[in-house]
Amino acid sequence: MALNQTPAAQRLHIGFFGRRNAGKSSLLNAVTGQDLAVVSEVKGTTTDPVSKTMELLPLGPVMLIDTPGIDDEGELGRLRVKKSRQVLNKTDLAVLVVDGTVGETDQDRELLTLFQQKQVPYVVVYHKADLLSGEERETCADRTGKENETVLYVSSKTGSGVEELKNCLAAMGRKEEEKDLLLGLVKPGDLVVLVTPIDKAAPKGRLILPQQQTIRALLDYGCIAVAVRESELAHTLESLGKQPSLVITDSQVFGMVSEIVPKDRMLTSFSILFARYKGDLKQAVEGVCALKEIQDGDRILISEGCTHHRQCNDIGTVKLPAWIRSFTGKNPEFVYTSGTGFEEDLTSFKLIVHCGACMLNEREMKYRLACAKDQGVAMTNYGILIAYVHGILKRSLEPFPDAAAVLEGQSIMKQGIGRG
Repeated sequence: MALNQTPAAQRLHIGFFGRRNAGKSSLLNAVTGQDLAVVSEVKGTTTDPVSKTMELLPLGPVMLIDTPGIDDEGELGRLRVKKSRQVLNKTDLAVLVVDGTVGETDQDRELLTLFQQKQVPYVVVYHKADLLSGEERETCADRTGKENETVLYVSSKTGSGVEELKNCLAAMGRKEEEKDLLLGLVKPGDLVVLVTPIDKAAPKGRLILPQQQTIRALLDYGCIAVAVRESELAHTLESLGKQPSLVITDSQVFGMVSEIVPKDRMLTSFSILFARYKGDLKQAVEGVCALKEIQDGDRILISEGCTHHRQCNDIGTVKLPAWIRSFTGKNPEFVYTSGTGFEEDLTSFKLIVHCGACMLNEREMKYRLACAKDQGVAMTNYGILIAYVHGILKRSLEPFPDAAAVLEGQSIMKQGIGRG
């Protein structure tokens, strides 16, 4: 990602879905005014989801996703359909592309049902409108006929309806609530210290995405942001002349930073910030308490949203397992996933530990949380777990009273069970 680009996870994700040869790729090209997707008369030309980031006026920064046909056949076809369904888990707005010369099919209706089940806003596009007579358009409208459903007639060939579709997507996109990373934590003029370790895992020449986004959010608030390594933290606090309102640290140095930062100063981590920003902080706090129930052989899933090159002392595959073994005194089995890969059947796991999800959009992160909750599996976050095993989670949640109350409630419940 270039430094002047909006991160992919912060872009509105718009997915184009439909049957093979409905014209999804042609429509995407027409909307963007570019030849982004390969177009062919041969069915199944799009074999994998194709993503493209761009500025789409009047909407702004978006991620456009062209998907394989939902009616693909054969063994490979079934895998492609599975990929298309996975794309839906991160789709903010869906475009159902129906071949207007064929009309709505069972596969199209199945997609509509999925959109509704997953509560994804959508628009139905009857494509190849240049080939439809007025009577055929009326027939198409009758086939859809759902209340409050937006139906458009578009031709990629003539350009008819393309601007209407873009304006429709823009209107739908503006309804999506824009969240605030630092809501309720800072005010203009506050001094905030960011502890950012620079180790082998740090990208050369830049900060990692959560640190970049937090600095930008602080500047938007009119705060004073001071970024230091953990090795310079003590000296920095002595030199500032006043105490910071908030200290935000990388989770890996939580223990060390907690010893340095005065107890009357608020302290949390980037990972905990993102647990609230993109997921469900209270669910993650409740989930970490399952760590005390871990036994030998229990399966723990450690999942990362990115596919970075793993270092010799990698946090996900080395540090977290070591901390968990040390805290529990047990020897569980660890399973690892990264990127878009996420287990569908989670029932064999006792606990899921997820990264801060800086590379995933909010919808995909909430999908993963919902999967865990629906299957009765505890799920937490890197930063929350690290604070928990170091005995500083209560302090780290002071900026978040609702989540702190969940932790307190869990502690009271455990004590009650112990007395019983």
